[in-house]
Parts: sequence; C-alpha cells; structure tokens
Amino acid sequence: MIDTHSHLYLPDFEEDLQAVIDRCKSVGIEKVYLPAINSSTHDAMMALAAAQPGWCIPMMGLHPCYVTANYQQEMNLVESWLAKQPCAAIGEIGLDFYHSTEFKQEQVDVFVWQMNLAMQYDLPIVIHTRSSIDECIKLIAEHGKGKIKGIFHCFGGDERQARKIIDLGFMLGIGGVVTYKNAGLAKILEELPLDALVLETDSPYLTPVPFRGKRNESSYLIYVAEKIAEIKGLSLDEVADATTNNSKKIFRL
Repeated sequence: MIDTHSHLYLPDFEEDLQAVIDRCKSVGIEKVYLPAINSSTHDAMMALAAAQPGWCIPMMGLHPCYVTANYQQEMNLVESWLAKQPCAAIGEIGLDFYHSTEFKQEQVDVFVWQMNLAMQYDLPIVIHTRSSIDECIKLIAEHGKGKIKGIFHCFGGDERQARKIIDLGFMLGIGGVVTYKNAGLAKILEELPLDALVLETDSPYLTPVPFRGKRNESSYLIYVAEKIAEIKGLSLDEVADATTNNSKKIFRL
C-alpha cells in the first residue's frame, strides 16, 4: 500500500518517529508521500525525505491556509525548492474557504500559479479543497484540463462532484473519514469505481476508527483499506493492489 498524503515530518512525530516508520513498514506501506505546507516546515520535510530515500517522498507547494497578502515570498521559496530538489508533485495546494475567506482572491491566484508550475515541471498536483470543491473543479477545467492530473486530497464531496473530478482525470484521496459513521462517504464510494481511488492518512490528522481522537500515522492506512474493501465487497488485497496501482499511475512509478 502507498500512503499518498502524510505529514510525518511534523513535530507530532518528533519523539517516536523511527517507531512510527517501523510500524508503517511492518504492515506493508511501500511509500509515503509528504505534502508541503509552507516555508516553516520545508526543511523538516526535506530532511525526512533525505533520511528515508525512496520511501518518504516530498512534494512542494504552498498550502491555501497559509496564503496571505504577501504570498509572493512564500511562492519564491516554492520555486527555489523546485529548481534544486526533485519533488513528486505540487502539493498540498488548492483552496480553503472553511477557515477564512479573507484572502480568497489570493488563494485563487496562488492555486493558478501552482497549477502553472505543475505544467512547467510536468508534475501531478495534490489538492486541498475544504468548502471549495466546485471552485477547484472550475479552476482546473479553465487552466489545466487535459494538461494536469493529480489527487483531490481528503475527498468529501458528493457523487456529482466525484464524477466531475474523475472526468478531469483526477483520483479521489480517501482517508480516515470513510470510517466515520455519519460522514456519508461510504455510501458515495459504493457508486464510484475503485480505479479512481487512492489511499491516504493525512497523518497526524483525521485518524480512522478504531483510533479516532488519537494521533494518526501512516500504519493506520490499513483501516482505510479495510473499510473500502467492506464497502465494495472486495478483499483487502484487491483494494490494496488496485489503489497502489492507481497511486503509481499518478506519481508515474
């Protein structure tokens, strides 16, 4: 299995990072993709990628929650990292209108800028879409349709939105939320093809049942896969194999 979205480089893991990594490898996690947040964590992310080459794989980008009026400085750093460090994707990027709409236009401008970077470097994008799925779909259709592929991280939309995303050539990132009883995601996944899904944890956030409320980690990816297998009436191995292949398509492995 591949965890397509995990922030293992955050301070939440400082005290027991090696134990966390050992648990991941013991349950068969082949790779962990590290989405960027902003300049305050780039060094830690790259240090982890260097310590676990080929297993922890970095992305680069500016998370929408950290877009402010002076985003130019942050974006200059993103471009600097891309020029000197191979990265697997442009991410975590997108729009977040849940926490604040103060810098709504700036978020849009930065999202488009980063889509252009993805096209420049021929990389997939990994998108954060909280309270903004339709807006993200529209911007991709306008600026990158047929030119960019990637993952809608932590998909939480409806079936109509899911099918639009799939039609754009994107995958749906499915994590711990699928194990939550009242989330409604399980019913939507019943109607969607397995070849459109990839697994993620978003560690240390969005911990799946039975560990909900505690720190998440990439080894818990198995609980996400087990839930999808239950929903689709498939074996765990079938889900693991299919989602791993889907991840490899996105990241061109």
